[in-house]
Amino acid sequence: MPMPVSARRVDRGPTRRTMLTATALAFSPALRAQGRFPQRPITLVVPFGAGGIADLMARSLAEQMAEHLGQPVVIENKPGAGSIVASRAVASESPDGHTLLLMSNGHAVSVGLFRQLPVDPRRAFTPITTLGFFDLGLFVPAGSRFNTLADLLAFAKANPGRLTVGSIAPGSTQHLAGRLFDTTAGVDSLAVPYNGSPAVLAALRGGQVDVAFEIVGPMLPQVQAGAVRALAVTGPRRNAALPAVPTVTESGVASYEVTSWNGLAAPAGTPTTALQLLHEAALAALSAQVVRDRLAALGVRLQGSTPDAMAELLAREIERWGAVIRRAGITPN
Repeated sequence: MPMPVSARRVDRGPTRRTMLTATALAFSPALRAQGRFPQRPITLVVPFGAGGIADLMARSLAEQMAEHLGQPVVIENKPGAGSIVASRAVASESPDGHTLLLMSNGHAVSVGLFRQLPVDPRRAFTPITTLGFFDLGLFVPAGSRFNTLADLLAFAKANPGRLTVGSIAPGSTQHLAGRLFDTTAGVDSLAVPYNGSPAVLAALRGGQVDVAFEIVGPMLPQVQAGAVRALAVTGPRRNAALPAVPTVTESGVASYEVTSWNGLAAPAGTPTTALQLLHEAALAALSAQVVRDRLAALGVRLQGSTPDAMAELLAREIERWGAVIRRAGITPN
């Protein structure tokens, strides 16, 4: 039976390695050593809609993981309620390794946004590995008066409350990046909420807002078309997709860094043998050149980790964003 499109390798030409069949993999020593896992297709639940950068990353990795595991890896999109819908779905499944969750910094943020989460990401899931990190950019309209971040900072400091920042819902990574920028840079901007990133982009292009913090990948076509300009990126180093654009820290705001991320997790209680094989498959997928090339073009920095390192990242992010939420005066729901 052929693999579904979501888990099939893309033929890049006659030099690509021949795809291993599920039958051949089923008899490999590595899989025999792990027992009978996996026994059926694996479902990777993504807490975002289809077509977004996290969804594209999940589908790219699923293709490669399927080769390693000998079973299809099927993507199931379950957006909504700050990742709670997806988290509930995965946490309710049997912890046998056949249902996985694409975790993100949104899971860390949700701990500070809700008084009581129905699914606590620290207890309901076992981390497997980090997958990739996404920078945000500070974008301005093409005709903006601000040519550098220093220009923007000078205006904001001289005119408290007049710099307008377009953003999606309060508590989103984009919104919190703006609030953290205010406290770190010592400015007072006006957050203008919109219903989704497309609306933010429309307002930015139309000059209704001065600046927007948005994930780099989806904004690249707008930059390339000359509709918007990037003044800085929020990561620890320059982004490969925008190599001429400085970081916020380079531009004079010391210690400012915001990076969105994704990782792979399984329901708590998943057997160690299954977790080990899933970890091995994810790292193999991250090292595939086709995946690296595809996601580098979207501004994603692929980076695997140990399960412990991912757990430590989640704990740090929960503490960090909880502090930002409190300083921003956001009342938990």
